[in-house]
Amino acid sequence: MRKLAQVLCMFVTFLILPAAAQARVQISIDLSSQRMDVQASNGESYSWPISSARAGYATPRGTFSAVSLQSMHYSKKYHNSPMPHSIFFHGGFAIHGTYATASLGRPASHGCVRISPSHAAKLFSLVRAEGARISISGSPPPSRPFASESHRRHHHYAAAHHGAPSPVMSYAPTRHRDDPARIFGRILLDE
Repeated sequence: MRKLAQVLCMFVTFLILPAAAQARVQISIDLSSQRMDVQASNGESYSWPISSARAGYATPRGTFSAVSLQSMHYSKKYHNSPMPHSIFFHGGFAIHGTYATASLGRPASHGCVRISPSHAAKLFSLVRAEGARISISGSPPPSRPFASESHRRHHHYAAAHHGAPSPVMSYAPTRHRDDPARIFGRILLDE
């Protein structure tokens, strides 16, 4: 009986202590306000502007853990775009730094959560040390059009379900005619 009590005590200790000792960075992302609140176990707290998914794309909502950390990642899906201090939390979705800091505070991404490079470096360091619990909630405000969106006729968007309209679209450039101005630019044509 005494041995059983010791085993039970060790089992309970095994279950309770790691949970208490395993402090995690709490990351709360509010898509409505385009802000991220960070609370570290050492008492540090931060509130930073973010950019989440713009119109036509989606940032997943829910509660996640950090799955993978990469100090520098290049997007294979979006033209090898740099994603410094990436914290992947759901498939290809990550929190990462952006050099487009003028877009912070409004939806501007393809679905990832973007923050400034310095904030991304700080968050990366905290998450590497403690792990993270990432909570994403709210509804993003309407995003303003980008200059590149005026050229939509040059792109097509693939629907996710056999031609049915999809709220989330993926970018796929169409092929253009072999127009010399498109291939070589206007310089050759002006000569």
